[in-house]
Amino acid sequence: MVEQSPTQVDQPTIGLAQHLQAGCFIATDQPTVGCASELLMLDIYALSAAEVYRELKTSPRGLDPEEAARRLSEHGPNEIREVRRAPLVMRFLANLYQIFAILLWISAALAFLSGSSELAWAIIFVIFVNAIFSFSQEYQAEKAVEALKQILPARAKVYRGGEQQQILARELVPGDVMSLEEGDLISADARLVESFQLRTNNAALTGESEPVSRTTDPLQAGKYALIEATNLVFAGTSVAYGSGRAVVFATGMQTQFGNIAGLTQGVKEEPSPLTREVNRVALLIAGVAVCAGILFFGVGTLVAGLSLRDSLVFAIGMITANVPEGLLPTLTLALAVAVRILARRHAIVKRLTSVETLGSTSVICTDKTGTLTQNQMTVREVWVDDRVLDVTGVGYRPMGDFVADDHPVSTTQAPELPLLLRAAAFCNNSRLIPPKEPTQDWGIVGDPTEAALLVAAQKGGLDRASALQAEPRIYELPFDSQRKRMTTIHQQGNQRVAYVKGAPREVLELCTTILLAGQEHPLDDELRSRIMEQNDAFAGAALRVLAAAYRRLPSDLDFHSTPDVETKLTLLGLMAMQDPPRPEVAGAVELCHKAGIRVIMITGDYGLTAISIARRIGLVQDRARIVTGMELDRMSEEELGRVLDAGDVLFARVAPEHKMRIAAALQARRNIVAMTGDGVNDAPALKKADIGVAMGIAGTDVAKESAQIILTDDNFATIVSAVEEGRVVYDNIRKFCVYIFAHLGPEAVPFIFFALFPVPLAITAMQILAIDLGTETLPALALGLERPEPGVMSRPPRKSTQRLIDTPLLVRAYLFFGAIESVLVMAGFFLVLYLGGWSWGIPLAGNDPLYLRASTVAFLGIVATQVGTVFAARTQHVSVFTVGLFSNRWVVYGIVFELLITLALVYLPPLQALFGTTGVGWPEWLLVATFGPIILAADELRKWGVRRTEAT
Repeated sequence: MVEQSPTQVDQPTIGLAQHLQAGCFIATDQPTVGCASELLMLDIYALSAAEVYRELKTSPRGLDPEEAARRLSEHGPNEIREVRRAPLVMRFLANLYQIFAILLWISAALAFLSGSSELAWAIIFVIFVNAIFSFSQEYQAEKAVEALKQILPARAKVYRGGEQQQILARELVPGDVMSLEEGDLISADARLVESFQLRTNNAALTGESEPVSRTTDPLQAGKYALIEATNLVFAGTSVAYGSGRAVVFATGMQTQFGNIAGLTQGVKEEPSPLTREVNRVALLIAGVAVCAGILFFGVGTLVAGLSLRDSLVFAIGMITANVPEGLLPTLTLALAVAVRILARRHAIVKRLTSVETLGSTSVICTDKTGTLTQNQMTVREVWVDDRVLDVTGVGYRPMGDFVADDHPVSTTQAPELPLLLRAAAFCNNSRLIPPKEPTQDWGIVGDPTEAALLVAAQKGGLDRASALQAEPRIYELPFDSQRKRMTTIHQQGNQRVAYVKGAPREVLELCTTILLAGQEHPLDDELRSRIMEQNDAFAGAALRVLAAAYRRLPSDLDFHSTPDVETKLTLLGLMAMQDPPRPEVAGAVELCHKAGIRVIMITGDYGLTAISIARRIGLVQDRARIVTGMELDRMSEEELGRVLDAGDVLFARVAPEHKMRIAAALQARRNIVAMTGDGVNDAPALKKADIGVAMGIAGTDVAKESAQIILTDDNFATIVSAVEEGRVVYDNIRKFCVYIFAHLGPEAVPFIFFALFPVPLAITAMQILAIDLGTETLPALALGLERPEPGVMSRPPRKSTQRLIDTPLLVRAYLFFGAIESVLVMAGFFLVLYLGGWSWGIPLAGNDPLYLRASTVAFLGIVATQVGTVFAARTQHVSVFTVGLFSNRWVVYGIVFELLITLALVYLPPLQALFGTTGVGWPEWLLVATFGPIILAADELRKWGVRRTEAT
């Protein structure tokens, strides 16, 4: 039946002509249409169907193709405009003036001034390599996200020139007449002009969990907010069931969907904790580097008596020695590797630094439906013939059995069961969609609850299509929120049969008999009490319960009359269902608890359902507080804070806007908050949280645009994987810092000795640059590719006040590794000098063979100690032999590269002249070969002591 309002052309109407002066119409010879903002001002929901056609200059035949093309040119494509980003060139150039790059530019300039053009060009080369690497990784991550995005449904069905056709959704224009059917995604805001029991799923826009009925009747002008109008449909929502036609009045950014997107895009995005920390570290290192350069320039000129040129090269060496040139490339590499790993694990990361932020997450606020659960409503139990049968199988795959006492039950053993399943399948507007591939899940069209009933019927052997041929539906009394039930009328031979399903209490009140042992028995008070006790038992287990009944209708009964049909019913049974938890979620929640991460469920579902799921997956213990949205509205910020501090809590029956308040309250307690969301109204909360996590399957485009991470499988376990990767990234950056800071000691100590004592300079500025910009580059980058250290998810999240470079790191780098390396390097240098006949205080020329050999050994000593350091730095707590000494092949490749570069510097004559080296023999090689194992053994002993201390 089509619900269509009568034409009211003779009644007063709100005309658009009076708005011509607003400039929303184009003066052409062709009919035109007002701009969407003006139509919204007119309360379009107050117009009749005929007035809608007239005001939008269209008709039931739809627009002519030529007019549609003109309007597309006028209004633009139907798509959400994204915030304009800086051009690619500017984003690349930004990598050339970050703080480390500026320091290197200064070093290059000083090198040119000193006449060391080769050194200057080498530094510039490093600057551009870093810039290209950082930019390329960010760009690749963005491209991965763009491949995921689907800004609006791909196609829409419209009438053009009287014929129905499919067009790209981006080509919809105001005045188009859309055809809507079950399962359709709605691509624009539109006014309904025809409706056949149409109900839409508005959860993405309003947060409403149940489909809502739509009508075509005009509403009173000025009485409703646009989003509340029951005769409008909106972009981003979908048709749960029914069908209809609607006239488009707003597209793109003019839709309600677009309005929220525009507001969200205006929210300033705060830098991530890692970005803030790296900026702080960069400024700190920059200050230290500049001060060291100035200090050693003065020492070289005034104390050591070096020439101005040599002092300048000396200063350049100290600046470059203190600048961790590889920090940003390593950071980018570590993040990019994590991004690629997470992409394989079904998470798309929009911004690289978001990975590390997840690693420091202390609270995850998660939805229930589809994230913790499978979003596949499943009938778990049925009550029929006064007994409970279990139903096996999970999800929409129609495979399973009805079981009693662990044994399958056939329909002959439960003769009442087929009639119950027939009622469940007949009084049902959903459809099952078989998978195209065996590995894919079954899909549905329509309401998930009805789909669960249909799956249960198929598990019981009912073929609905065949059954409906024998017993076709002739009428439907649709569900409404007041009756809380639905009825369908079927023709069974010469007789009509009504099948009813709905809320148990409401259906039971209409029943006078019950089907038991194949016979209809009167429903007395005792039976009614037992039925409601069973209903309460199901509800207490957080199962959603529906009752099914039927009635054979008298031939003279008016089956169009709801009161006449829905009376004197025979109860068939109860069906209890639940959206089951994902099988991997319980393990992921346990891992969160081990990792010190708090998980809080925030759901629009009922509290009993939420607490049952939470207990099944180990999210909360027996004593947990349920806070509803209404309670939350009455709470002050102090009261909310006390609730969050008190212990296990979950939030039920909350609206999306409550999420932002909860996130803010947690952040006020110095938590790093990750927030999941999928609807348009979740967008502000996703922006507010430290990490917004959007659902890739169920999520709207506004939610995806607002989030930093998108889950392509909508799975909570994927969030936990991302947390682990974030922790790995943070650990790897610290390992890198330990490695690069360790060599600063043995590079600086020779200059201190040279300035304070009458000894030759153990290592030259050019050799320092060869180490910093050459030999140790790849091993440092390889540390960014380390996999998780054992126990990474067994420690609490780092505090928001913890620094990337803190005292323990500096102690390990400078006072442990740096001190040992300095002793070994200086010992090797002086040993070669003494064995060559040198005595304390005797000056040596820069080209003296003995000095060249000793200086080369010092250079080789730093390289050798750094080989030991890179192996030692691979783990922070456990022995490196636990993870495998050579398990990171990139470290091995880096060391091979380092040794090849070192051999070239030592033995190739052009490089010998440039870097002040000379060839050495086997005794010198055997000497420096012991340095690496000494470093590694010393750190293994230190780690053993730390572990033993922690164990006691």
